[in-house]
Amino acid sequence: MFDVGIGEMAVLVVLALVIFGDKLPQVAGQAGRMLRQFRQMADSAKADLQEGLGPEFKDFDLNDLNPKTFVRKHLLEDDDTSLTKNGLFDDESSYVTAPGNGQLDYDERPPFDREAT
Repeated sequence: MFDVGIGEMAVLVVLALVIFGDKLPQVAGQAGRMLRQFRQMADSAKADLQEGLGPEFKDFDLNDLNPKTFVRKHLLEDDDTSLTKNGLFDDESSYVTAPGNGQLDYDERPPFDREAT
């Protein structure tokens, strides 16, 4: 996130010592408390958002809104819960099911939607 090298960090420490002097521990403590308050505010806002969305979105994660995460989750993962154990839809009257391993034999026809053909 921050691209700070060892030399740059040393310069920042020396600069902080020059600016704040003997009050540096107090300033560091205040910065830590402020960071903790920001985290608590963010957690409470997240909890309020999930509570406001209702029980349908109890597993909702804000990180899922990140475009990279969305693409990885919905397009690149093999685990698709909307499909059955055979790899096809539940309505067996409309769909032909494939064998359990997902591969067809040599003379076997692939599954298709009878209503669409």
